[in-house]
Amino acid sequence: MSFVKEVSKWILSGVNGVIQTIDENQIEKMIEVIIEARENKILLIGTGRSGFVGRSFALRLMHLGFSVYVSGETITPSLTPDDLVLAISGSGTTKTVVAQAEVANGIGSKVIAVTSHPESPLVNFADEVVVVKGRTKIDQEFDYDRRQITGEHDNAPLGTMFELSVSVFLDSVIADLMQRLGLTEIDLRKRHANAE
Repeated sequence: MSFVKEVSKWILSGVNGVIQTIDENQIEKMIEVIIEARENKILLIGTGRSGFVGRSFALRLMHLGFSVYVSGETITPSLTPDDLVLAISGSGTTKTVVAQAEVANGIGSKVIAVTSHPESPLVNFADEVVVVKGRTKIDQEFDYDRRQITGEHDNAPLGTMFELSVSVFLDSVIADLMQRLGLTEIDLRKRHANAE
């Protein structure tokens, strides 16, 4: 088996393991809050690869008919107390994400934090928290020292396990929302871009 296939097998198994550890109550609360926000705006916040994951989730929410925006885009409108913010940061310390969550919290918008660190600064500004375990930038220094001592190696670089786990988790949330809202792929396809 090639190294690529070995690593792929390891990552896929790891992602499943991470997702299975997410608290069911956190999942349920997140889905309920998203459904409650259906008539309002949803803003996705994240930087780097977490930002890419947020953009993917935003796209699917748009396909489901939600009014959704991504932080940093020029067409993003102002928040109101009725809106929802979903902030993704594995470390929970990413300055721009924490600062934006703080502002949203101050406005009165509901904030959901998706992070590996439930004790992080991001959580201080969140109404709901979904803990998705995975190696993040906070863990890197400790992991490096541990690996040097034990000779163990992590096949997924940097925050890959967090980002991939959140991506698969959020796609699974979309599947759940489709079921609860009585929507099919045909409904989603109606909102898919047709001017590309």
